Amino acid sequence: MNIGEAAKRSGVPAKTIRYYEDIGLIPKAGRTATGYRAYSDAEVETLKFIQRARSLGFAVKDVSDLLTLWRDRERASADVRRIAQGHVEAVERKIAELEAIRRTLEGLIQQCHGDDRADCRILEGLAPHCCFTP
Repeated sequence: MNIGEAAKRSGVPAKTIRYYEDIGLIPKAGRTATGYRAYSDAEVETLKFIQRARSLGFAVKDVSDLLTLWRDRERASADVRRIAQGHVEAVERKIAELEAIRRTLEGLIQQCHGDDRADCRILEGLAPHCCFTP
């Protein structure tokens, strides 16, 4: 099948498929006699695997490692678990960062009068704390 059909079946845009080929996440597609990329059902399944892993937020490097393990029937599940656990830890760190951002913004919003006055605690909170005055 051509790249358009592979994209449709896998849910991965054609541009992204080409990118994955360029970075070596997937092998370069075979070509038809007319030079078009040709994909097999197995390659579409690989793209679906990648799409699912990426939708869960795995980095490309982790997806590459997971693909290697997915293809290796002799793998240890502990290796897969280690990658997933590392990702959960990264997600937890990101959640903590986002919660801190939310708390900061909520604090700034609470300090804002939200009326016709020009002074704004939100803008003051965003401004650098040095000598510059606009």
